Parts: sequence; structure tokens; C-alpha cells
Amino acid sequence: MKKIFFLLLAMSVTMLSQLQYPKTVKIDHVDSYFGLQVTDPYRWMEQDTAVAVKEWVGDQNKVTFGYLNQIPFREKVKNRLTKLLNYPKYTAPFRSGKNWFFYKNDGLQNQSILYIQRGSLDAKPELFLDPNKLSADGTTSIQGTSFDKDGKYFAYAVSKAGSDWRDIYVMDVASKKLLSEKIEWAKFTGITWLGNGFYYSRYPTPSDTGSKLSTSNAYHKAYYHIIGTPQSKDALVYEDKENPQRTVSIGATEDERFISLYISQRGSNGNALYYRDLNKRMVFLPIITTFDDEVSIIDNIGGKLLLSTNRHAPNQKVVLCDPEHPGEENWKEILPEKPEPLTSVSVVGGKIFAVYMKDVSHHVYVYDLNGKFEDEIPLETLGNVAGFGGERKDAFTFYTLTSFTYPATIYKYDIKTKLSSLFRKTEVNFNPNDYETKQIFYPSKDGTKIPMFIVHKKGILLDGNNPTLLYGYGGFNVSINPSFSASRLLWLEQGGVYAVANIRGGSEYGEKWHEAGMRFNKQNVFDDFIAAAEYLVGNKYTNPSKLAIQGGSNGGLLVGAVTNQRPDLFKVALPAVGVMDMLRFHKFTIGWAWVNDYGSSDDSVQFNYLKKYSPIQNIRDSVNYPAILVTTADHDDRVVPAHSFKYISTLQEKYKGPNPVLIRIETSAGHGAGKPTAKIIEETSDIYSFTWWNMGITPMYLLKE
Repeated sequence: MKKIFFLLLAMSVTMLSQLQYPKTVKIDHVDSYFGLQVTDPYRWMEQDTAVAVKEWVGDQNKVTFGYLNQIPFREKVKNRLTKLLNYPKYTAPFRSGKNWFFYKNDGLQNQSILYIQRGSLDAKPELFLDPNKLSADGTTSIQGTSFDKDGKYFAYAVSKAGSDWRDIYVMDVASKKLLSEKIEWAKFTGITWLGNGFYYSRYPTPSDTGSKLSTSNAYHKAYYHIIGTPQSKDALVYEDKENPQRTVSIGATEDERFISLYISQRGSNGNALYYRDLNKRMVFLPIITTFDDEVSIIDNIGGKLLLSTNRHAPNQKVVLCDPEHPGEENWKEILPEKPEPLTSVSVVGGKIFAVYMKDVSHHVYVYDLNGKFEDEIPLETLGNVAGFGGERKDAFTFYTLTSFTYPATIYKYDIKTKLSSLFRKTEVNFNPNDYETKQIFYPSKDGTKIPMFIVHKKGILLDGNNPTLLYGYGGFNVSINPSFSASRLLWLEQGGVYAVANIRGGSEYGEKWHEAGMRFNKQNVFDDFIAAAEYLVGNKYTNPSKLAIQGGSNGGLLVGAVTNQRPDLFKVALPAVGVMDMLRFHKFTIGWAWVNDYGSSDDSVQFNYLKKYSPIQNIRDSVNYPAILVTTADHDDRVVPAHSFKYISTLQEKYKGPNPVLIRIETSAGHGAGKPTAKIIEETSDIYSFTWWNMGITPMYLLKE
């Protein structure tokens, strides 16, 4: 074993001595922000379709994959990961009309397949829609589906290469034949059926379709499409010519009596809500016209609207609103606000199913329509729950439970008997009893107690020498809940520790937790994450030479910022599709919608705060950075890849130390949704191989061969 280790160490030194980054062109570009000059020498990389950018991408990938190809156990890591992921994966069934549907992936299929069971849950499943046939490489995915009320038509939104742009198609359910419909340039849209058509949202056709992946999106509109007519005949339902940075969506109650209009705007954390009562009038009337609070319609209850809202209730509450008298003073509380945040609520079988979160684990309660408590659904483990869909006449509903070492398990809940029964258990080739999960609470810099999950094999030694992967997000009111990942088993089975820090900025403890990590409080997020790393080191789970940090999107920003602030604390940093230029993020695609969480460099006070932590602007040439592998994709039109391009170029320019700073740029992929299994395996294998290699660790199964 010692001989192998020293051989690998010698190879590592050779690799580093041969590593030469591409020469990246710098231009003389300076922006003036409130009298302060800020250089931006890699501005040219924002032109994502430029020939020079494509050539640079090729040059960077050549260096990165040249480095990864020399890691001697990389192929074995990929083979092991492939085996771990090769098991059947199901979603809970759902009904439309008389038919039942579910998604299934046999194991290594790039996209999950939609199956139909005609007339009954006992009917033989037959293939209904196979997204794998929509493209040769599996990069086309289904990102949104909707059946009409009678289950006659099925509409689905297609994403190509991971883009947020959608094309909508319609299928006849009985014959499975595709109709003539094709809706183009839909984005951030639902598909809401009403009668013989559906509502959807879109942006105007880009004037330059070649820049569709980076150009700022403006003037979101809602349309109604009638089956059998061309898109050019679709009726415009809503537009706002005075406010280009607003988004709009349309919803409907189960009985299709009430149509809802949701409007959100830049810089606000809530939405306005309007409704149309089709029994009385054809105009939209207001319920909430401000943008300060979240409010949504759950369903129509006897001509009144059941609403979920955080208005004067940061942890959410459920109220009943008479649309004829929608003033807040007339609302009736059905589920008052609790100390725990309400994360989801639905009405099925005449009951209210409410999911609350206590210390980052879900609890499910059942109430009657007046808010009277009837049942708490016992869960097999502390973890994450999803489901409870259905209609008011249903006698049962389904839910899925998962946790770190508890694969997704589907249960059927009988509404009359209040009993849950196992419907389908995921069979994964591992023994959950070999692992343990604990939740601890550690103090951040300001003394705030932050929860963190720590997962590892039972019986590991706390000798400060365990390879540890610390994950975080911390933003946009998003909670990182316990969930199962077969690819994570690859890390755990090698004796690794996996930790999730539930830092501020998320929704773990409601809106107050979110607000404590947004705008001028963003540094709290970084302090929380740094304190998590210090806890893991201080309690001898690991040491800085064996600690890696990982996060994607807003979590990529997190990794970039803390790597600048505490480079001594980590050995490996893995920022994925990160928001790295905090001075310009709002100028691309939907970036302007993030101003509420981050602030904007258009404001002098916010500019000064953003500049203090923006990853690109705070890279220093006197710092010994950890090994860094940036991951992004050429079709990411959520967080455009220019963020990562400019970040790694700045690192490669300024950092002169011994650790590799590389970028892995996936092709025909986007921000993450719909990424094919084959690409997931390749990317994850490279991330783990890079991490272990730079920690000086050889995965144990390599030594057995």
C-alpha cells in the first residue's frame, strides 16, 4: 500500500509540473461604479456564441481532461459509480381521468420514462412517453407536464440541452398520437388547462436567437392556446408594457371555476394575486396587489378561496378568503402560523394535508376543511416528504419519504382509515445499517446556532483524518433537506464523511432565516459555512488537508466567496454553475430576478457590499488557494457560464501556487435540470477523482484489484 501511495504522489508532482493553463486574452475594460473604477479584463467571455469563447472552452477542457485522464483510478471510480446508480427508480403514481401514470428509470437510462396504467393501478403498465427518443444523446428532457380535466389531452414542455427555454407539445392520451401543436419560446411557465385549451407564459421571440442563452429576459406574457389552432392565434391574457422585469403565471382551481393570475417583480420577495370567477365575470379582480408577501390559491372551497400565505405570518398560514370581499380583515384563519414553517399544503379527499418542517425534517398533519386536526402521519424516519397530490373525490393519496441513508420509499395513505401502507420500496444494493446520520447544532460567528447533518460509516475514528465533503447552499428561501443519493454512497463507502450545513438564507426556519442571509446579511451565510468547517475540524472529523467544500448555483457563489475568505481551511473547492460576478449577474437572462436576495450594483450602497464578497473581484495573487475544480455547462441560461469562465480565468492569472485550478465545461447541458444519467456519471466521477487525488487518497477498492 505504501508503494502505491508514493507512486501516486510522484505522479501527482509530475502532473502539476506539466500543468500549463491556456493563455487567456485580457482586454482593457474598466467600469465606473459611483466613482470607483473596476477592471473587467475578461468581459469578452460574456459573448457566449463568439468564436473566441468557443475556442477558449475547447482549450480549457483539453487541459482539464488531460489532467483528469492521468488520475490512475478515475476509470474505476466511474465503473463503481455506474454500478451504484444501476437500480430502478420510480415516482409515486398520479391519476388523470381514469388512468394512472408514473415515471420509471430502469437504472442507467438518461431520462425517466412516463408509463400509463389504463383504468386501474392494477393494470399492466405500458410506455406512454419516452424522452430518450427525443434526442440521440439523451440531452432532451421533459420539464413540465399537464393533463386536461378529463384526461383526454396531455401537454408536455421540452427542454433541449438543459436550457430554460421550452417547447410545448400536446398528445392524445387514448391513441398516444402527437397533435399539431408546438408552442415556442415558453419560459418559466406552467401549463394550465381550461376547457379546450391551456394557459402558458413566454417571452417575446429573441431578436437575435444566437444569443438566446445570455440575453436578459424581459416582458413576460401569459397566453391562452386553443387545441388545433396555430400559436400565432393564441390569445394574449396578460402583459405589462410598463414593467419589463415582471413575471406572470396562470393557475386554476380543480373545478376550473376560478382562474388565478400571479405576478412577481424584480426586487420583491412576494407576488400579487388576481382571480377570475368564471361563474360571474371574465375580468381579473385583485386579492393582493402588493409584492411584499407570498400568497397562492390552494383550491375553491364552496365558492371561497383557500389561500396559503406568509402575509403577517413569516412561517406561512392557511386562510379562507371570500373573493367578493377579499380584504385581509375578512380572512378566516384555517391553519394559524406555527413556530415551524409550513412547507407545503394540499387538499385531497376533502382533507387538508399540511407538511411542516421542524429542525430540517418534515412532519405531516391532516386537518378537515375547517382546520380541525385529525391525524399526524407517522414517518419511518426523519427526512424529506413529497407528494399528497390528488383530487377532492379521491379515497387515498401517495407520498414519498427519503433521507440520507433511506432511499425514496413510496407510501399509500388511506384517507378514511388514516393508515399508511408501503406501496413501493426502492431496492439499492447497500446496507443502510452500515451508516449513521446525526444532526448537530454549532455556533456561527455571531453565536447563532446552525443545524448540520453529518453522515458516515458507523465506527469511524474521530482522529481528524477522514476525507470530508461539506455541502451548502444558503439562499433564495431554499431548504437543503435530507435526501438519498446513490452517487453519495461512493463517497461514504470509502470512509468519507458527508456534511450538510443548513446555513442562513434558506427556509429551514421560515422567512426570518431567509432574511438573515440575504442582501446586507449575506456575510452571515459565509460565516455560517466557515463555522461548519471549523466545527468539523475542531471535533476531529477531519483536518484542512482532507476537507472539500461543494455547492451549486447560489451554492457555487458560497464556495467561491468562502474560498477567498478562508483558503487555508479547505483542500478542495468545488463550485458548480456559480454566480461569481456579483456586479453583473442581473444583466443576463433571469438574473435580475435575484436582486431581492442579493441587491444590485446599480445602487451605491449595495454595490459596496457586493464588491466586498463577489468571488471574481476578491481573488488575490498572494493567497495559496486550495485545489479548485469549477463545473459549468455551455447551455446554462440560468447562471450563464460567463460567471465561471471569468472566475477561472482570474484564478489562473493570479494564483501561482502548487494546487490545480481547473474548469470542466459540459457540452449540451444546462443548469442541471434534465441532465442525462450518462453525463451525471461522468461529471460526478471526475469530481470525486479530482477530490481524492488532491487529498492524496486512493479509493480502497483500487487497492483490491
